[in-house]
Amino acid sequence: MEKSKLKYLEGTTTVGLACRDGVVFATDTRATMGYLVASKQARKVFRIANTIGVTTAGGVADTQSLVSTLQAEASYYLLREGTPMNVRASARLAANILHAYGLLPYIANLLIGGSDAFGPKLFFVDIDGALTEEIMVATGSGSPVAYGVLETEFKEGMSIEEALPIAIKAVQTAIKRDIATGNEVMVAAITSKGYRELSPEEIKKLA
Repeated sequence: MEKSKLKYLEGTTTVGLACRDGVVFATDTRATMGYLVASKQARKVFRIANTIGVTTAGGVADTQSLVSTLQAEASYYLLREGTPMNVRASARLAANILHAYGLLPYIANLLIGGSDAFGPKLFFVDIDGALTEEIMVATGSGSPVAYGVLETEFKEGMSIEEALPIAIKAVQTAIKRDIATGNEVMVAAITSKGYRELSPEEIKKLA
């Protein structure tokens, strides 16, 4: 991959954990352009459907466009089929879009996860459309630091309650060590009951 394209994925830290009762996402809120901090309140975790969420890393316009497409397609699928789109189908749709365009116009890495009839599922969608199912994954320039926390503390089969402090700690540690990761932590928990974002007060209590 060309270095000029890779630079758009150098900032940020996002974390995804597949638990026995759902999926946890955590991200920072800093958006960068080289050495410029373009925003301190950039949203990087989104609701796709009632039980599906996504985290984004890459070009802001690119990721926002992809999220809008995934949200629209999930809504259309529900109207057409009368049943919600499952997590794998949403992730495959994103992978197909990225692969079809061959790096342009979309510069993005996505984590797509949630809970459906097949249980909690978490997928990593790479910039070239590669799709892998994961239990624990981090993206962005702070991911090596985040993995240090995740690989030490996260265990397969943990509950969301057990995993939330670990995901938060992973992003907070990346904030301390990676210049392109910073400001606040955003967290979402997705179960068969729905998508929920934690408030700043809830995150502070878990940190």
